[in-house]
Amino acid sequence: MQNQIAAIFLDVGNTLRIVVPDKEFQAQAKKNLMTLIGAKGSEAEFFDVLETRWKAYRKWSFENLTEASEKELWTVWLLPDFPADLIAPQSGRLTRLWRDRDGRREPRQDVSRTVIELSQRGYLLGILANTITETEIPDWLEADGLPQYFKTVVLSSKVRYRKPGAEIYLEAARQIGVEPGRCVYVGDNPIRDVEGARLAGFGMVIILPDPAKKREEVPVGVSKPDYIIHSLSELLSIFPQL
Repeated sequence: MQNQIAAIFLDVGNTLRIVVPDKEFQAQAKKNLMTLIGAKGSEAEFFDVLETRWKAYRKWSFENLTEASEKELWTVWLLPDFPADLIAPQSGRLTRLWRDRDGRREPRQDVSRTVIELSQRGYLLGILANTITETEIPDWLEADGLPQYFKTVVLSSKVRYRKPGAEIYLEAARQIGVEPGRCVYVGDNPIRDVEGARLAGFGMVIILPDPAKKREEVPVGVSKPDYIIHSLSELLSIFPQL
């Protein structure tokens, strides 16, 4: 199967980048978010309300396999009680600060080397990710000097489809110009990533588990990937020079 693969799509969260806790960084993100919109009162109460609304949004998003745009996320779901003309222009910055409350996002050590080598071996590379941000991933790729190695970046916040629905995988294959059967997806979630890629007819699925989680049982059935790897550089032993 490897010699039939022409395109490799990579997830971002827990696959290319991991969250590193940083209490000071996280606390500052919360303060900056409240300052940005002029929120008053208790920080704890403010974020309790946001967390409740966030859970409601995630439930809707998962059930409908749909991602809201950043503008919709903040004006409709998270801050509907603030003036939309105040919130909408700040929605991109608000999303970044909301994500920063979880910690710093840093690339795995072998990301750049592996991406560059796979590209040099002749594979078309793409990003395919569920994410609420529209700019953070492109900005990270630019900062690390990687955009030229990716032919397409498909984000749920931009195309509105979410994994595990087949639509986002099919859209990614269409954008990169390769039939799904010659595409591989590398992600971290056996259910969301494997089942979605299988539904779309991807030729191969590889799981790189989240290093922060305990080893889980090996997935079986439709959730069983073709490979389970524990560092991104292991892809270099799977995909030879084309």
